[in-house]
Formats: sequence, C-alpha cells, structure tokens
Amino acid sequence: MTLTTAEAQKILADNFAPWVLDLGLTVERADGDLTVLRLPWSDRLAREGGALSGQAMMAAADTATVVAVSAARGAYGPMTTVQQSTSFLRPVMGTDVLIEVRLPKLGRRMAFAEITLTPDGATDPAARASTVYALLG
Repeated sequence: MTLTTAEAQKILADNFAPWVLDLGLTVERADGDLTVLRLPWSDRLAREGGALSGQAMMAAADTATVVAVSAARGAYGPMTTVQQSTSFLRPVMGTDVLIEVRLPKLGRRMAFAEITLTPDGATDPAARASTVYALLG
C-alpha cells in the first residue's frame, strides 16, 4: 500500500499531541516498503553543547513508526507502542535528520519496525531504533 505525502502528513496533524507536532516533522515518503520523515533542525531541540536531544530523536522515531504502519495498512488505525529501543551512535549538530522506517513484520495484531536516523547529507546514521506496536483496530 502507499499513502501520498499529503495523506501521511494529515495523519500527523490529526492524531498527535501538540508537543509532537511542535517537532515539525514532515513526511517525505510513505509507502509499504519505506517511510521517510524529516526532523528539521531546531535550536529548541538541542541540549547543552549543541547536539540534538535524544528525546527528540526518540519521539520522532516513534511517530514515524505510526506513519509507516499506516502507510503499509493503507490508512491510519489505532495502535500503541509496546516497546522501543534506541541506540545513539553519534551526535547531530545543526542539521535536519532523516528518519527511515522499514517494517520487517506487519501482522494483524503486531507490527515490528526498524528505524534509522541519519543527519541530512550524511551516510552514517546518528541513531538506530526498533519498535514494536500493538495494532488495536
């Protein structure tokens, strides 16, 4: 299945808390194979020393998973995070982050995602995450 970027962006606007929307995430691609969101750089998301906050990256990865599962299913449906694990590999300084989500398994009740967070223009990721979601509807 595939969602247009406008349909996927509407899922963000309609289903997330204001503080998540404040991250400024934009959908660049949303199809069954790969979903890509952009987390724009903001000094507000930086921690002491100027690196992007891990909390912002974790929230972005979690949010991108919802868009990826929705794209794979063809529409948004209720779901909830069961587990998320994140490893931070290097700091992100002063640049956007591309969040790529792949779904190695999408079942009727559970979805498993692998997420790579890479600074825009870089080849090496800054973080990797995995999530497990319960599909409620």
